[in-house]
Amino acid sequence: MSINLKEFTGKRVHFIGAGGCSMSGLAMLMQEMGMEVSGSDRTASHKTESLCAKGIPVQIGHEPNYIKDSALSIYSAAISAENPERAYAKENGIPEIERADLLGLLAQQYVCPIGISGTHGKTTVTSMMAQVMVENGLNPTIHVGGELDAIGGSTRMGSKDYFLCEACEFNRTFLRFFPKIAVILNIDEDHLDCYKDIDDIEDAFLQYARLVPSYGFVIGCGDDARVRRVLEKLECRTRTYGIEPHNEIRAENISYDEEGRAFFTATLFGHPLCEVELQVPGEHNVLNALAAIAVAEKLGIAMHGTAESLYHFTGAHRRFELTSVTDGVRVYQDYGHNPTEIKNALRIAKMQQHKRLWAVWQPHTYSRTKSLFDGFVETFDNVDKLLITDICAARESDPGDISTEMLLEPIRARGVEVHHTPTFDDAEAYLRANWQEGDLVITLGCGDIDLLNEQIALQGDTKEVAGS
Repeated sequence: MSINLKEFTGKRVHFIGAGGCSMSGLAMLMQEMGMEVSGSDRTASHKTESLCAKGIPVQIGHEPNYIKDSALSIYSAAISAENPERAYAKENGIPEIERADLLGLLAQQYVCPIGISGTHGKTTVTSMMAQVMVENGLNPTIHVGGELDAIGGSTRMGSKDYFLCEACEFNRTFLRFFPKIAVILNIDEDHLDCYKDIDDIEDAFLQYARLVPSYGFVIGCGDDARVRRVLEKLECRTRTYGIEPHNEIRAENISYDEEGRAFFTATLFGHPLCEVELQVPGEHNVLNALAAIAVAEKLGIAMHGTAESLYHFTGAHRRFELTSVTDGVRVYQDYGHNPTEIKNALRIAKMQQHKRLWAVWQPHTYSRTKSLFDGFVETFDNVDKLLITDICAARESDPGDISTEMLLEPIRARGVEVHHTPTFDDAEAYLRANWQEGDLVITLGCGDIDLLNEQIALQGDTKEVAGS
């Protein structure tokens, strides 16, 4: 079905699954484009509350009457065709489009769509790039899969020149987005419910990169062998970045402070571009910053202004974010949900001053837990204590052949103290009974484990650690 979004100006557009990170942002963009927006979701959340506060009513639950009188229905990949609102739309001739298709339609309205792809780091790099572009006067329209204080949330309406967004490989949705500039941060195993294996994933990234026209650019991390292979097969212009010597844009003379924050010289073919000082820690954020620098260089943004914006960047929410200091214990949250991302977060946590390092992990989806089982077992070797909640089902049904209990013995066999705390209440009770002043806790996962951080912050004091 061919849909012209301009035809829905002034008409009601309904979002099924409106509380999702991407869906809530798109709902706000559609409202700013002059549409009457409504939504529904199975549970209330900060996202649904925020939408309501902005004049977008969101019903909790799914009922056919919620979508009645809508001119267009938008649904997320997690919403099945059997959903009562989708069924009503089909029966009554209400046109429907999936979230990724809407993102692609929006991008087509802009002169230069910029898509940030990769298995890890999309939100951070999109957020870095958003801050660089906004602070240097490019006035982009932005859709990021997280919350960024610099733009006041997850979206920003700008001019028709630039559309900046994440391009996600899940379910091959990024193949519906046609960027003029595409970034590939890394290619790793994930979403094996959608892909046969890592080679299948690499092939999808190649298909995505080939959507860029010959006059466009694909920018990729040259430290990643699979990304390099993709770039070598393209006919459009390319740019590599990384730490290794063969890259075109490099980080040289890297040093780190005691909390893991980097200072380095960014170079292009060996010639200095700018001196960069980061407020976000870890080597992976050096690579993230290089990706942003590579895009900024192609957009003609002054390098001193780029470096200044990167210095101002303090991270997107749920990316190694301090949420409270309770009973003298620093409590952080991180969105990491596969082995590589979790290891990065734990590496940063290990750099922080602490007595004991606690990790509380909410596995996300049965398929991911099963397909990456061995990787997860090897992920937590450096923590002092690990709590694992029940698996967050998200869009899936319990297949009956994978559970949190199955992870315990293999992890314990590696010398890690691990406990199953099925619910957030169980995890909080265990933490409060056993943590000590000076400990550090980090919660991990892309489900709703941020609610655990919220209830810890709400139900306890927030005195600072002595000497911090």
